[in-house]
Amino acid sequence: MGRQPVLSFTPRGIYCAAGDFYIDPWRPVDRALITHGHADHARAGHQRYLATPSAAPVLRHRLGDIALETAAFGQTIRIGDAQISFHPAGHVPGSAQIRVEVAGEVWVASGDYKTQDDGLSEAFAPVPCHTFITESTFGLPVFRWAPQADVAAQINGWWRQCRAEGKTAILGAYSLGKAQRLLSMLEPDIGPILTHGAVEGTNRVLRAQGFTLPDTVPVTPDTRAADHPGAMVIAPPSALGSAWARRFGTVSTGFASGWMQLRGVRRRRAADRGFVISDHADWDGLLSAIAATGAERVFVTHGYTEIFARWLAHIGLDAAVVPTEFHGENLDSEALE
Repeated sequence: MGRQPVLSFTPRGIYCAAGDFYIDPWRPVDRALITHGHADHARAGHQRYLATPSAAPVLRHRLGDIALETAAFGQTIRIGDAQISFHPAGHVPGSAQIRVEVAGEVWVASGDYKTQDDGLSEAFAPVPCHTFITESTFGLPVFRWAPQADVAAQINGWWRQCRAEGKTAILGAYSLGKAQRLLSMLEPDIGPILTHGAVEGTNRVLRAQGFTLPDTVPVTPDTRAADHPGAMVIAPPSALGSAWARRFGTVSTGFASGWMQLRGVRRRRAADRGFVISDHADWDGLLSAIAATGAERVFVTHGYTEIFARWLAHIGLDAAVVPTEFHGENLDSEALE
């Protein structure tokens, strides 16, 4: 065919030569289009940033006074010889897939995404394209998510049990996206809801944008469990089992992640409860999202890349693995906070 690819994979990140920009680059560049605010996708050091209006406040909260422009979902912008637009990815509030069209050929970089509507993030919307760059964080058939209402019932039931037993429930979750999703699933009449500073900082940003979250009490050095009987505490994973958590006395710890689907991971985390919930697509979600694009070529990034790419080839797609520095949902890293 001899045509220059719309996007290429370079040591700095995903690059568009026609527009001279990068998507979620992991090395400093002049112009960066950002899918969402998690730290493995939105990094400091770029000269110019472009993201959605609902992702912008979190980017400024995390990266400081950056040169940031915004483009609304569905708005088409011309950059050089490329036309770009952002489309909802459903991963966290403001997260986007990025559509890039050059000379009639369309590629879409998914960023991180989920197809399950969480009621908080803008719901995933498939984008027709010739080539789709997809994550595969949970690209194995074992990963299939239960309805969110079922998981909410499990979490609230655990919280009630903790309160009845005189324990504080501490639930570990990433401070952008997962924590706010969990907050929106809680039943506030059970008891007070306390938050770690990292979680509350993001809460403030999202509340200022108009996102509805239940009332929370930020944890301070003076916070005592006796002042908040029967509380639920939402904190980053690193806080579980730490000196910070010991102020709450007798506790029960939980962890919310798609990795809780695997028993071995649940044991390794040493939490009392594991709740299977993820802000990434499960096996069925990945396959349905790819099918909805109509793409004939698929590049697979972070996750179970080799296995997932082989399956895509088995069902007739032109699939290949692309190494990146994206992490997906990684239990052993705080990178997503």
